[in-house]
Amino acid sequence: MSDRLRVGVVGLGYWGPNLARNFAQLPDSELVWCCDSDDERQARFAAQFPDTRMTGRFDDLIEDETLDAVVVATPVPTHHALARRALLAGKHVFVEKPLAWTVAEARELEALAAERSRIVMVGHLLRFHPAVVKLRELIESGELGDVLYVYGNRQNLGVIREDENALWSLGVHDISVVLYLLGGRPVEVSARGECYLRPGVEDVVFGYLKLASGQVGHLHLSWLDPHKMRKMTVVGSKRMAVFDDMEADRKVTVYDKGPVLTAPGKISTHTGDITSPAVSREEPLRIECQAFLDAVRSGDPGHPANAAEGVAVVEVLEAMQRSLEQGGAPVTLEGVRA
Repeated sequence: MSDRLRVGVVGLGYWGPNLARNFAQLPDSELVWCCDSDDERQARFAAQFPDTRMTGRFDDLIEDETLDAVVVATPVPTHHALARRALLAGKHVFVEKPLAWTVAEARELEALAAERSRIVMVGHLLRFHPAVVKLRELIESGELGDVLYVYGNRQNLGVIREDENALWSLGVHDISVVLYLLGGRPVEVSARGECYLRPGVEDVVFGYLKLASGQVGHLHLSWLDPHKMRKMTVVGSKRMAVFDDMEADRKVTVYDKGPVLTAPGKISTHTGDITSPAVSREEPLRIECQAFLDAVRSGDPGHPANAAEGVAVVEVLEAMQRSLEQGGAPVTLEGVRA
């Protein structure tokens, strides 16, 4: 391994160029390959990355023995096959969210990475957002008291997708954050949704997760809504905190509000100050890409957004999808303990 990690990005559609930009700019990496089947995309980005080789053959990346890592930013159904081939070729792998289309595929990639002693990171971007990290710090410090529940709002008007519903398109973001903030995996989930624009494709989904601890998470996911919201709320026994990604400056707000036991059997509420702790303005994607490079350098399988976390998120997605298809019936997650 050279001083700078040699990285190849496959997929130059919506998100791939952002990943390519970061790996080209970070001092610890060198963007040596960009792969896309569309010749026009190759030509467009060849000017942006003049020192990077463009190709339409994924085999070019696989066959390059000097390439350290492959970044997969292609449609979800292709994640498993491309990541598997890269791991078998001895490459470290960064996979955009979600890790795979099924739990079985995700678990196979996790096992293969462990077998080959290779790093797999999943692009759960919000896990690296300084504001979400601040929420976790507030929880761990005890400032919020005992966390009772967490809920997320991810709504907008568009983009309306044809090949995946609001759960798979939007829910992957907030599921990863809920699991991170609550520090566990749910034992039961449920989801209800409606298909207003296309048959069989839910435009709006309401999801519910329950942990063995009694803590719950709730998700409102929609691309058919008058409001653009990117918000996560943590309700604690002492204080409450909100991450609002639509806020330009005040990303995290802490509300000194909560229940108070005034006498046996009597509960009141208190309201105090509203504060906004300082949060870094560094680009979350840059932090995420650097974390991947650091994980490859250290060989630490316990890095953030590792393969195990990727599997956990797909487990929730798959179980919620099953609940959607069953009209909102609760689905128990197998093998999850308190």
